[in-house]
Amino acid sequence: MRILAIESSCDENSAAILDDGNVLALVTITQQVHQAFGGVVPELAGRSHLELQDTNVQRALAEARCSLEDIDMIAATAGPGLVGSLLVGHSFGSALATSRGIPFASMHHMEGHLWSVEMDRDPLPLPFLVLLASGGHTLLTVVRGFRHYDVIGATRDDAMGEAYDKVGKLLGLGFPAGAAIDRSAQRGRPDAVDFPVALRDGSFDFSFSGLKTAVAYKLRDEPQWLEERHRPDLLASFQSAAMRSVLTKIERAAIQYRVHAVCAAGGVAANSALRSGLADIAGRLSIEVAVPPLKYCADNAAMIGYAAHKLWQAGLPAEQLPVRPRWPITELRSPAAAFSS
Repeated sequence: MRILAIESSCDENSAAILDDGNVLALVTITQQVHQAFGGVVPELAGRSHLELQDTNVQRALAEARCSLEDIDMIAATAGPGLVGSLLVGHSFGSALATSRGIPFASMHHMEGHLWSVEMDRDPLPLPFLVLLASGGHTLLTVVRGFRHYDVIGATRDDAMGEAYDKVGKLLGLGFPAGAAIDRSAQRGRPDAVDFPVALRDGSFDFSFSGLKTAVAYKLRDEPQWLEERHRPDLLASFQSAAMRSVLTKIERAAIQYRVHAVCAAGGVAANSALRSGLADIAGRLSIEVAVPPLKYCADNAAMIGYAAHKLWQAGLPAEQLPVRPRWPITELRSPAAAFSS
């Protein structure tokens, strides 16, 4: 099964070719137009996707040394995401599939991230636990099989990646700020500032708004922390608090749900402290650990193609659905259930 996959949910335009789940080509362009605004501007994102979509698909086909005649199915992200961005990639893929007379699959963006933990490795033993963490989502999910997802925890306010970006904005680190914060934090002392760890209430939910606000107040009341020489200590302390809030819950959930692996996916999964923390948990519990290769952590079409491959493996139909900016992953238990009303 050779799949052409398209991802355009936010500010990355990406196309990939997969053959039986193996990535033959991946072309991803991150839109730079948003840098000046400190965040993604939806209208500019949609326009940029229009300019990039056909070119990226042609580049992916060339990189894979194949043509549209070699493609058996096309898959594109239908949600969640920015509606204008979603429409570009989804409509392009749908029209292409119709013109070729081949199946088209509308795919869930976070499901793509979820299954990216299996890419470039052997399949994971079930059940396994995944932290889905990005600029827009933070979900703790027990995976019992394809389209069998139990979300046991979620953020009650800011997403984890969003908190990183907002702290980065306070310090003028650019957008997105996660990688810059991680690099700086590795040079600092994690106990330099006692930042709060939220929601020690026994739940598996997360909260990052208070931590973000604590950093803002620290910078307002003690402006010396804005100095370059103090920044690593500040960011190491911020990162330590953020990671303690998620890693403690991951370990507790892994024990309670008796999972066979702990995983993380999404943009935040590139974070070095999260990756090492998961490895420590796996070692203590004698279970597996899985995080995607760095190239599959950010939004990319390869993960969408791999999720479409899992759909085909499960014997489920490739369905064309409307784009949906808000789309809970739990509604994927039945592929068309979210659109039955």
